[in-house]
Order: sequence, then C-alpha cells, then structure tokens
Amino acid sequence: MEDTFRHKGLRRKLVDTVRNKGITDEKILHALNTVPRHLFMDSSFIRFSYQDQAFPIGAGQTISQPYTVAFQTQLLEVMPNDKILEIGTGSGYQTAILLELGARVYTIERQRELFIKAQELLGSLGYKPHFFFGDGLEGKPTYGPFDKILITAAADNVPEKLLQQLKIGGIIVVPVGERYSQSMVKVVKESEAEFIKTSHGAFVFVPLLKGTEG
Repeated sequence: MEDTFRHKGLRRKLVDTVRNKGITDEKILHALNTVPRHLFMDSSFIRFSYQDQAFPIGAGQTISQPYTVAFQTQLLEVMPNDKILEIGTGSGYQTAILLELGARVYTIERQRELFIKAQELLGSLGYKPHFFFGDGLEGKPTYGPFDKILITAAADNVPEKLLQQLKIGGIIVVPVGERYSQSMVKVVKESEAEFIKTSHGAFVFVPLLKGTEG
C-alpha cells in the first residue's frame, strides 16, 4: 500500500485540474490531495489513478471522476461533525473524502463484493465510517435523521424515503434522470412539507438499483 512521491505529485496536478474546472472549496481540494486514489483502484488501472476520469472497480460499478466527487461534495456543503448518509459506498473513495472533511459517515452498499472490499481498504487506511450492507433506497431510518444525504448513483427521482430521513435544514444531493444523462439535483429540506430543489449540470452515473447482490 505505497503512497510514493510520484503519487503525491500526481495528486497535486489532479487538484489543480479540479480547481481549474471550478471547484472553489479549499477543504475539498485538500481532501483530494490527501486521499490516495490509486489505492481505491484495481492494480491494472493504477497508472490512470490521477487522471480526472471515472474507471471500473468491479461488480459493474465505477469509481467516480474526481471532479464529480468534488462537485457533489461541494453541493453538499459539508460541515465538521455532519451526520451524512451515503448511498453507494462503491470503492470507498467518496466515503474517504467525506471523512477527511470531518463528517460522521453512514454508508450503504448493495454489492457484497464491494462492501467487503471497501471495509477492508478504508479500515487499513484508518478511516472509520459506519458500514452497512443493504438496499440504499431504504436508507437507515433507525440511525437518522441525517444532516446530509449523498446518493452516488442515478435515480429516476429524489427518493421519498430518503427525504423523510433528512433533518429540517438538511441537504440531499442526487443525480436524477435517464440512464445515460442525469442532472445533479440539490434539495434543501425547509420543513416537513417544503423543499427547495435546484439543478446543477449534466452527469452520467450508473443506475441506482433496489435490493442487494452477492
């Protein structure tokens, strides 16, 4: 599990790329510069680890483009000690970024293979989120309400069950739309009945699926 001077140099270049694309939150940029992304990718892709691109991680899933991770995180307005529900642990890279920002992360993964892999990797790096294997669309009502909810897969709409698990004043960020094109949606919960919804650019995510696998 090496993190060499070369890896660190490539991370600094990646941070410059993401900053130039419009990410302004220096805490997020610092987190990108801290988390060793190459350790979250299959060995065959290590030489691509610090390109601003998404790559396969197995089980039909991808590790998101670093700019996309930063963009979603910036919309989430993470504050230290925020209680965040993450739907779709995946590689665990986004989880690590949230933890670097001082959040308390509750993360759900529906693919057992990825769930086990992310647990082992994040643990070995000293990260301690609350891990759950299960259906992300159900959320974790017994652990809520949450300050923020982040969904890392494409939904047909903003899931009602997850909105119910959000605190008043809380934020949910989710890509919403068709299979090959989604809009990044941010919803602020003003009251139990009032929500402010805004859209923030086009993205492509793997679909958000019900149930579990493996």
